Parts: sequence; C-alpha cells; structure tokens
Amino acid sequence: MTQKSEPRRELWILGVKPGDGREEILSSYLQEGGYNCRLEQYENLEQGRPLGIVLDLSPFSDDGWGILLKIKSSPATRNIPVLPVFLSELGKVGGVFPVTGFFVLPVDEHYLLERLAVYGLTEDVETWDLQVLVISRTGEEKLSKAIESIGFEVVKGYTGKEALALSSIHPKYMTFCSHMLPDMSAFEVLEKFKLYPYSSNTPIFVLLKGEMKPGEKLAMSREIAHLVSKKQLTCNEFLANLRRRE
Repeated sequence: MTQKSEPRRELWILGVKPGDGREEILSSYLQEGGYNCRLEQYENLEQGRPLGIVLDLSPFSDDGWGILLKIKSSPATRNIPVLPVFLSELGKVGGVFPVTGFFVLPVDEHYLLERLAVYGLTEDVETWDLQVLVISRTGEEKLSKAIESIGFEVVKGYTGKEALALSSIHPKYMTFCSHMLPDMSAFEVLEKFKLYPYSSNTPIFVLLKGEMKPGEKLAMSREIAHLVSKKQLTCNEFLANLRRRE
C-alpha cells in the first residue's frame, strides 16, 4: 500500500488585491525557486497554515502594514515567518527585507524568550560575554530587562546613526530595532548593517507599535520606497534571500 504524503505547504502572498495581477512576477520567482505559492487573504490565515508569508509593504499594497501588525499581534499567527517585499505599481520586485523576526510592543517577555530559544539565540549566553543592541528612541526598558535576565549585556542606541556607530566598534550578537527611528526606518538600518563586516550577519528583530495610524503606515511605506532598487530585482537576486527548494 502506498503511503500518502502530506500536502506540500505553500508560501502565501499577502498585501496584494485580488485581480490586480501585481503578484505575477513574484509568483514566477517563487516557483522558479521550487516553492508552491498563491495569492491569499489575511482572513484565511489561521486555517491555512502556510509555510511562510511574502508580504507587500509598498505604498501600492493593500494595507500591508496593517496585515503585518495583525499577523504579529495574534498568538494564532505570530510565529509564521514573514518576508517583507516592495512591489511596484506594476508588480516589479524592487526590494526584499529579510529581517529575522517581528515583535509587537509592549513585548510579551515570556513569548520573547521562548522565540529567542527557538531561534537558537540563547545557547551561547552562558559561555560568552555577548552584547545585544536595542535601537529605540525610548530605550525599551521592559525589553532590555528581559534580555538582561537571561545573561546578555544590553547596549542602547537612540538613533540609527548611533546604532551604526556602536555596531562598528564591537560586534553585536543580535539587534532589536523600532520600526521607525528619528532618523531612519528599521529597514534602512538593516540595509546599512549589510555593508559592514561586524554587522552584516547580525540577526535583526523589528519592534512594531501596537497600533499604527494610516499616516504612519503610509510614511513607513514611503521610507521603504527610498531604499529599493530603481530596476527590477532579477529572479536570482530575489531568491538569494530564500533557500532554493528542489
């Protein structure tokens, strides 16, 4: 008797309105990388159990930031990996922002420590003196204390420029960054970190406000627009952010 194999889990594309056709280039890239994918809606997420989500956060998205906040605020969906992308009005892939993960403020301390353990980021804390960089205009005291409670040393940067200076002096084991800083967005910090040896491979977690006004969402989308390539990313350039599946 032939054993039934479990259906292959899909990547879902969210933040694109059905019928726009803006997902077509992205879908072709994912399929080339060996992924099953489809355009879906947030309302189906809890029952759908996708492998992960590719989410459009551009100014042309269908409330991409709102969808991200809902995903990461719900215990039922917050562990699903999300890859933020920028799709042009015609669906060209202009940018990819592979952050390690997202947490919604105020941070749930138990959930935070649980996820860090799942990522394998707490295994070396008792062996080495490791620094964690927290980038936020407020300092995020609750978050910092939770990180210190498991043995990390917390270093704080209150602007993106200060964080870049701190990361260039001494390697940081991981970074937590507010989604919007006084001088740049978390995604710009991510892009700049890639340029320097000390920070190019540092895991970055983005901290989301519990609520975002429409103007804040639009401002964040426009900030991303400043970072994207003027040309369309090739399939290989896009897939460099994902593992190819055979």
